[in-house]
Amino acid sequence: MHIMEGFLPPAHALGWAAVSLPFLAWGLRVIGRDLQAHPERRMLLGVAAAFAFLLSALKLPSVTGSCSHPTGVGLGAALFGPTAMVPVGFVVLLFQALLMAHGGLTTLGANVFSMAIVGPFVSYGVLRAVAALGLSRSVAVFLAASLGDLATYLTTSAQLALAFPAAVGGFGASFLKFAGIFALTQVPIAISEGLLTVLVVNAMVRFNAHELRALPVMTLGARKEGA
Repeated sequence: MHIMEGFLPPAHALGWAAVSLPFLAWGLRVIGRDLQAHPERRMLLGVAAAFAFLLSALKLPSVTGSCSHPTGVGLGAALFGPTAMVPVGFVVLLFQALLMAHGGLTTLGANVFSMAIVGPFVSYGVLRAVAALGLSRSVAVFLAASLGDLATYLTTSAQLALAFPAAVGGFGASFLKFAGIFALTQVPIAISEGLLTVLVVNAMVRFNAHELRALPVMTLGARKEGA
């Protein structure tokens, strides 16, 4: 999903940075207020950040100019909501660009939009929707993490298609090409990420249930499991 350094045209790189900046400011404000009111959640936020960093660093070759990997943002979205994951995802992507040559500074805005904005918001929306159906926490978390992952890659496919439309078929043909190639590696990765996120959430609920109960988003999918 990380679009590599210098791959996007300058106008596209600047445009995605401009779109992502208000979300980053919003996220910093939300997370600052949350941690001021609940300083004990700092360690839990660190766990969510580390999870996203480690999973998104496991890259596989994919389409030209990008790669496939888990995103890890579904866990943080389930714990803190999607807005808090924007600054977390920004820091993760910035460190990966600087220390691992994974992504890039010129493409940081585009990568933040796909992984730190679209992914968490889709994950959170799916979590609430599945929970509203009365399904278990495990099902809600699995679908939230998996579909948030896939939404990230569909967004990256759209970003690449906008930057490089096909000579025949334009944006639509280019999008189908990028998304189709991504699907070969990303569908199994998304399923694996969903399963891993369920295991992590269930372990956290088992060993730290009291703190998790204070997070409203976790109760959405826990109704049938009594967590």
